[in-house]
Amino acid sequence: MNRKSIDQETYNRLRREAVAPYRGLRKFMYGGFAASGAIGGFVFFFKVLAGQDLAKNLPNLALQVGVVAAMVFLFRWENRVEQKDEKKREQAEQTTLNEKGSSVE
Repeated sequence: MNRKSIDQETYNRLRREAVAPYRGLRKFMYGGFAASGAIGGFVFFFKVLAGQDLAKNLPNLALQVGVVAAMVFLFRWENRVEQKDEKKREQAEQTTLNEKGSSVE
């Protein structure tokens, strides 16, 4: 299959996936784990608020908050890396266009 047999949008999507495989899946998983941690945090927060078995529920609440914080960090980090990759790709395309333009003249 050559490049001309597929449209440019599909080609660009496939190139992004080749550079960072499973990025979409990772971001989806981060969101799922963050949601799970938020639900757990909600439950344990109200158990702590009610005063039920603080020795057991307070560490569990801290763990759930930590899970949410870690997933938010990883999701934001993934977005920063994605933006950097996009800038590099745009710069490479611009350089290629400039080289083609100068070779034509």
